[in-house]
Order: sequence, then C-alpha cells, then structure tokens
Amino acid sequence: MSPVRFLRFAALAFALLTAPAMAQVRVDISQGQIQPMPIAVTDFVGDSEVAREISNVVEADLRRSGLFVPIDKAAFIEQIVNIDQPPRFGDWRIINAQSLVTGRVMRTGSGIRAEFRLWDVFGGQQLTGAQFSAGSDNWRRVAHKIADAIYERITGEKGYFDTRVVFVEESGPKNQRVKKLAIMDQDGYGTRYLSRGDDLVLTPRFSPSSQMIAYMSFAGGNPRVYLLNIETGKRELLGNFPNMSFAPRFSPDGRSVVFSLQDGGNSNLYVMGIGAKAPQRLTQSAAIDTAPSFSPDGAKIVFESDRGGKPQLYVMPAGGGEAQRISFGEGSYNTPVWSPRGDYIAFTKQYQGQFAIGVIRPDGSGERLLTSGFHNEGPTWAPNGRVLMFFRDQGAGPKLFSIDITGYNELQVPTQTFASDPAWSPPLQ
Repeated sequence: MSPVRFLRFAALAFALLTAPAMAQVRVDISQGQIQPMPIAVTDFVGDSEVAREISNVVEADLRRSGLFVPIDKAAFIEQIVNIDQPPRFGDWRIINAQSLVTGRVMRTGSGIRAEFRLWDVFGGQQLTGAQFSAGSDNWRRVAHKIADAIYERITGEKGYFDTRVVFVEESGPKNQRVKKLAIMDQDGYGTRYLSRGDDLVLTPRFSPSSQMIAYMSFAGGNPRVYLLNIETGKRELLGNFPNMSFAPRFSPDGRSVVFSLQDGGNSNLYVMGIGAKAPQRLTQSAAIDTAPSFSPDGAKIVFESDRGGKPQLYVMPAGGGEAQRISFGEGSYNTPVWSPRGDYIAFTKQYQGQFAIGVIRPDGSGERLLTSGFHNEGPTWAPNGRVLMFFRDQGAGPKLFSIDITGYNELQVPTQTFASDPAWSPPLQ
C-alpha cells in the first residue's frame, strides 16, 4: 500500500583458502536475457545431515538467481569424498558442467565449520575457496555466504543471499486483515514476527546498520513513524508530531530519517536526525510530496509529488531546494527507491489499468518496465542493485516476488501467508 493512498545470527569468521585464479568461467549480468551457466553442486562431505542441507541451500540460492542451472545429481559420475584433491575434470565435462562446487562440514563443539571449493571444469583449476564458522543454529547463513562467494567469483558482482527482508505479513479475511511486521531470510525461511498485529503497520524500511527499521504505525489511532531495534525489540517514536507522519526512509549513514508529514490536505518532506528534537523541512509545496529515498551518496533525494497534477518523480538536493522532474510518461509514478549502485531508481507505474514495476536513470533517461499486471507495487533493491523485490495482489491477497534488473527471472518469494511492503536489508555482518 503506497503512502499516497493514505492522503488520497551470530557473526561468521571468513578466510580465503586460495587467491582467485584467472579463468574463462564468467557470467556477464549486465546484458539482457542470459543463458544460465550449468553448475554441479555436490553433496558436501562430513556431518551428513547438516552437510547435505548446506549444499542444498547453496544450490537453491544459485538456481533462484537465474544465472545458474544446477545439474541433476543423478547425472554425476564422480562421487566427491575428499575436497582437498582435484576432481576428475573429465567426468564433469562429460555432463557439461562448466563449474563445480565441492565442500566439507565439520562439527566444532557447539558449532560447525564449513569450507568449499569452486572449480573451473574446462580450465581444470580451482577458482576460489573459503571457510566459514558459525553456531549450529546458523547453518543456513553459512550456506548463503558460500552461495554469495560463488556468485561474486563468477559474476564479479557482490552476492545478495546472506540478507534478510522485513515485510508486512497479512492474515485473516480481506475486510479484517491483521498486519504484522515480520522478518525473514531473503529466500523466505526463518520468519519471525516483530509486532503482534494489534495496530496497523505499513512501509517498514531497513537502516544501513540492519539493526533498526523505520515504519508507520496506527498505534494510538494517530499514524506516526516509529523506530524499532529488531534485536532488542525496543520501539520509539521518531518524533511526536501533531499530524500524520509516514513514508520513512533512512539516510545512507543511518543517522537520520526522511519522511512525509501531513499538512492539511497536503504533505511535505522533512528530515530528522535520530534523537534530534526537531525536523528540518525540505519541501514547501501545496501538493502531496511523499515516498522520499536518498541517493546512495546521500547527496540527493528522489520523491513522488502530484505538484504537476498527477504523481510523478522528482529529484532534489538532500538539503532541500529546487526539484527537477525526471518522469514524463503517461500515467502516474509512485514509490521511488534509489538503487544501492546509484545507477537506477525503481518505481511503481500506474497506466491503463496496469501496475508496473520499472526503473529509470536519475536524469530521467532509460525508463524500462520490468513487469506489469494487476497489481504490482512497492519495489525494493537487493544490496547489489541487480535484483528487485516487490508485492503483487491479484485479488486474493498480496504475495512477494523478485525480478532481475534486466526484466527476466521473475519468481514468487515463498511466505507463510499473504505479504506486502518488502524492504531488503544490507548484507548481514
């Protein structure tokens, strides 16, 4: 639900076992439709149950990225029993594996230690390897970190698997929905609740620290922006304003929050330092200015405004000042969010009865629609700026989806119930 509708684990030790070698294995993800790379992910050796689970999660992460197609294990000729020895590359070439992942998992008291190796099958050499340690309960994070390392070595881009998503979980009848703040791993596992559903909550947004979120709540009957420490559960008001505050988003340094504040039938943008006593006003508009989002360098803010008659996208200096309109297509543009890379701004576009998720360059050029239908809304970026998540409601209730920046590999993100308003975390520490 866009703001406009209201006004109309443990730490992991990481050590590289080998320096990256030059190899032919490479996936260029800056192009359009990509032919996925055939990759063989073997069952990790060692503790049988945990080792198998870790290798399964690694395989699932790589498959969901759309850049890899894991080969069916039934086709494997060689069974890996010692990852310290080079594999029989000929056995893997026969089944057309371009890359091979081997691994081992060992118990270490109350925790585990996992290591992996990534091999270039046709080049006949090891590309990279790493070792990770964690508590036994954090084995899924170990798997995500291994998948991140593989993704980065082959694509040259940072991975996004060891991340979390905060969202609004929706349950109950359509006219009596209970909405709770919830958080989960990016692949839909490990859901836990951050609120009880006593009050309507919307638009949760991550701090760059990953430990805090800002969101809007109707607690007490007055919609206001709250800050929540997701580790301690401590909640506090951003500011005790007389009118509705909404659409919060953190600055890149996490020290302040930009948001909208209602002023009669209008709303303007304000920024407020965490712990500050008063906000700074950024816009002076007799319109609805809302959904602000900082550029990754903190120098600019993109927002939506109907100052031109219908919601469009504008960019202004982060300290306020003249705003430049950047969207000029037909229809209306909502919920802009700046890519962590700084190269694109994602948005929701409503046009001819369709709701599209699109991207546009900060100067207004290169607009592209990635997916369209009824009803898509609320894009959020993976921390590497290559994947978007959003929600879609086709009538029964909202569900989460992800899509590649090129417009391919659209997938539903599994959740236990209906889900909306996703926000992707930075990489976990």
